[in-house]
Amino acid sequence: MPPRQSSDASKGKAAVSDVYASMRASILKGEIEPGARINIDAVSRSLGVSQTPVREVLQRLEGDNLVVYSPGRGYSTTPLLGLDELRSLFEFRLLVEPWAARAAAVDRLSNPARALEKELTAFKGAMRGGGDLRQDLVAHDTRFHDTILLAAGNPVVQHAFAQTHCHLHTFRLYPADIDGAITIAEHATVREAIAACQPDRAEEAMAEHIRNSYSRFAQAFEGEADLPPLESGGPPGRHIVN
Repeated sequence: MPPRQSSDASKGKAAVSDVYASMRASILKGEIEPGARINIDAVSRSLGVSQTPVREVLQRLEGDNLVVYSPGRGYSTTPLLGLDELRSLFEFRLLVEPWAARAAAVDRLSNPARALEKELTAFKGAMRGGGDLRQDLVAHDTRFHDTILLAAGNPVVQHAFAQTHCHLHTFRLYPADIDGAITIAEHATVREAIAACQPDRAEEAMAEHIRNSYSRFAQAFEGEADLPPLESGGPPGRHIVN
């Protein structure tokens, strides 16, 4: 039997978890502005904790690429994605995720439709509760896409996708689908195709979802009336490496 954790250790873990959730939410909402220097002492006082959990959380946020450390300046929040960076990120997603949806729809034994339906149902429940859904939507979007990538069975692709932290960074730009209704509808279309084991349909549904998502988030860049649509270079193949 593993040794019982002390109450101090349990409280310390709870403090780190709470501080992480609070600081991440503030960054995603823009309450801590992009490029803003983070005063560790001020944060610890405002949250009623010591500086130790705040420092630990800043290291986690650095791993999320939401903060960056500069010698002599300390920690500051990373800037928002630029339009070129946003497009590059979604071009990567358009290469990887339609392939993952196709792969998930091919194998009946590892078909993730049940897990995807459970995820959709959980978020619909949050929608009925009302309020600010941004944090819930980020979490749902991350879990939905990660579930499909996991089912595709390629850990190298899964790791590369995770390193982009795409959901955290795109949702900092603009509340394009503030209540999540559009995202849920598109996710449901992807899930239905995967559940039906229809690879072509699953691939196209995911590609359409990625293109639509790019268009929504690109609204953050005013004055880009001639913004070219995100187009794939042809349907992705069944295998990334032959």
